[in-house]
Amino acid sequence: MPMINLLLLIIPILIAMAFLTLMERKILGYMQLRKGPNIVGPYGLLQPIADAMKLFTKESLLPTTSTITLYVMAPALALSIALLLWTPLPMPYPLVNLNLGLLFMLAMSSLAVYSILWSGWASNSNYALIGALRAVAQTISYEVTLAIILLSVLLMSGSFNLHSLITTQEHSWLLLPSWPLAMMWFISTLAETNRAPFDLTEGESELVSGFNIEYAAGSFALFFMAEYMNIIMMNALTTTIFLATPHTPTMPELYSIHFMTKTLMLTALFLWIRTAYPRLRYDQLMHLLWKKFLPLTLALCMWYISMPTLTASIPPQT
Repeated sequence: MPMINLLLLIIPILIAMAFLTLMERKILGYMQLRKGPNIVGPYGLLQPIADAMKLFTKESLLPTTSTITLYVMAPALALSIALLLWTPLPMPYPLVNLNLGLLFMLAMSSLAVYSILWSGWASNSNYALIGALRAVAQTISYEVTLAIILLSVLLMSGSFNLHSLITTQEHSWLLLPSWPLAMMWFISTLAETNRAPFDLTEGESELVSGFNIEYAAGSFALFFMAEYMNIIMMNALTTTIFLATPHTPTMPELYSIHFMTKTLMLTALFLWIRTAYPRLRYDQLMHLLWKKFLPLTLALCMWYISMPTLTASIPPQT
C-alpha cells in the first residue's frame, strides 16, 4: 500500500512536469506571435513524449577528466530531492504528515544546492564551475529571505505543520494581511528555482549553458526534470501558504480543484515573467536581495513579532 501511494504521487508529478514544458513553449510561442510545437501529435500534445524519447535514447557522455562518482550522482540527487519535496504537501492529504513540514521543505530545498555544486565541480570545466558557483551563491542568498518570510508566516499560523497553515486561512487568505511578504516570497521563488529574470546560472551568452554544460542525454534530462518539478512544487507551496482554501473531509475533491487551479495560475505567471522581463545582471540580483529584500523582510518579521505583545499590553476598554 505505501508503494502504491508513492506511485500515485510520483506519476502525476512526472506527467505534470512533462506537459509544463509543452505549456511553456506554447506560451512563449503565442506571446511571440508563433504557434510553438504543433507537429508531433494533435496541437503538439505528444511533443513532451518525443522529447523524453530523444533525451533518454541518446548516447550519454562521461568526460574523461571528470570526477566520475560525483558527476553521476549529481543529476540523481537533484531529481530525488525534487520528488522528496512533494511528500509533506497537502493535496488535500500529504503522503507523509510531518509536524515540521515547513522546516523539512526548507531543509530539502537547501540540499538541492549540493547537486548543482557537485555537477559544476565534478565536470572539471571552467564554464560549469563558474555556473555552479553563481548558482550556489544565488540559491543560498535567496534562501535567507525565504526562511525569514516563513518565520513571519509561522508567527501568524502558530505551527510548522502545513495542514495547520490551511486551517488558519478559514476566513481569509494569509495573502491579505501579509501581501508584501507574499510578493517578496514569489520573487524569491523565481530566484530559488533559477528562472528568468534570475536565470544567471544558465547564462548562455557568457557561460554557454552553465553548471550542466558537460551533461547530455539522460543525465541532462534529470536536471531538466528536477528544475520543472521544483517550479510546480514552489507554486504549490505558495498556494498552500498564502492562498489555501480549507477543505471539509466530505469534499476533498473541491479543495484539489482549487489547489490545482491556483498552482496552475502561478505557474503560468512564472512563464509570463520569462517572456516579459530581461535577465538581471548578477550585481543587480545580489543588490535586490541584500539591500532591498533582507532589510524589509526583517522589519516585517519584527512587526509580526511585536504585534501580539503590543495588543496584549493595551488595557481593555470599559
